[in-house]
Amino acid sequence: VQLQASGGGLVQPGGSLRLSCAASGFTLDYYAIGWFRQAPGKEREGVSCFSSSDGSTYYADSVKGRFTVSRDNAKNTVYLQMNSLKPEDTAVYYCAVQYYYSDYPCLLPDFGSWGQGTLVTVSS
Repeated sequence: VQLQASGGGLVQPGGSLRLSCAASGFTLDYYAIGWFRQAPGKEREGVSCFSSSDGSTYYADSVKGRFTVSRDNAKNTVYLQMNSLKPEDTAVYYCAVQYYYSDYPCLLPDFGSWGQGTLVTVSS
């Protein structure tokens, strides 16, 4: 089971990027994939995850309305579309497989098989 995140780079404020999370060794169809990020000097935080309490997609307040998750099961890939990027979105972005379903979304212990991360830098 392996995940590979890609698509990061340098983008100006207000710009867009689409991150990809490609899976190998297993089929994504049966798993929820979470997106997380870690800015320099800060803890890893959940960006978007499956919310088991209501079956919806959870987005952190800081990205709600700007980020969208999608998946292409035929390509075994999950995407994170990021629009209207802000300097505070600068971080290493990770994807991970959700193995457990707690009452709250994006709890780190619920996730494993972390990808290596891709750096997103938002700067003019």
